[in-house]
Amino acid sequence: MTSSNVLTERRGAVLEVTLNRPKANAIDMATSRELGEIFTEFRDDPELRVAILTGAGEKFFCPGWDLKAAAGGEDADGDYGKGGFGGLQELRGLNKPVIAAVNGIACGGGLELAISADIILAADHASFALPEIKSGTVADAATLKLPKRIPYHIAMELLYTGRWFDVEEAHRWGLVNRIVPGAELMAEARKMADELASGPPLVFAAIKEIAREAEDMKFQDALNRINGSQFETVERLYRSEDQKEGARAFAEKRDPVWKGR
Repeated sequence: MTSSNVLTERRGAVLEVTLNRPKANAIDMATSRELGEIFTEFRDDPELRVAILTGAGEKFFCPGWDLKAAAGGEDADGDYGKGGFGGLQELRGLNKPVIAAVNGIACGGGLELAISADIILAADHASFALPEIKSGTVADAATLKLPKRIPYHIAMELLYTGRWFDVEEAHRWGLVNRIVPGAELMAEARKMADELASGPPLVFAAIKEIAREAEDMKFQDALNRINGSQFETVERLYRSEDQKEGARAFAEKRDPVWKGR
């Protein structure tokens, strides 16, 4: 699962994925397809419970699309592979926690990739932008997602102007969960990943599916789907050994042992 463009490391139930394309960790077609394969394997591996996505070095998380590849003839609307651009934002059925550890500049498609994660930790020197407007194109995924993540008027300003904003502003609008000193970023991401990996994977899967599928549904319609066992992950949870284990552990005043089944 490791190449020169994308490095991966398994730490127990945690998969670390590192973009490694000097100088800026930009993503071309081949790298996007590779990321899609990696996140598909992560999704389908029952032994893996949490992923961390970061970039190599200290300056760039990811600036998005590789403009040098585009200048060389790669089509911006070509085949990005499984999961769409970056392998994450369109991957169906990915019901496991993903942490983005933003170690530097995240702009354009790189910012879209970060906001496809569930939790964003950012280094104190990280910076962000959606500069597509300045090249006469649209940040499509960000236009769909950003107004649902942060206040509408702020999202529209960022999309309309393409201006840069620092990590403190990103945190103020709730775009990142936590600001971490750069030297401590991966240690903090690993600590959080380990905490999540020790939690109930079937509950996490249900939370993620409900949140994703119910995003554009009315509250009562979504609740009816949950109560009617129409979410696959919820139905699996309610019939699982883990749910019984949770109840037993509570009654016996001990920590539960989650098996993911």
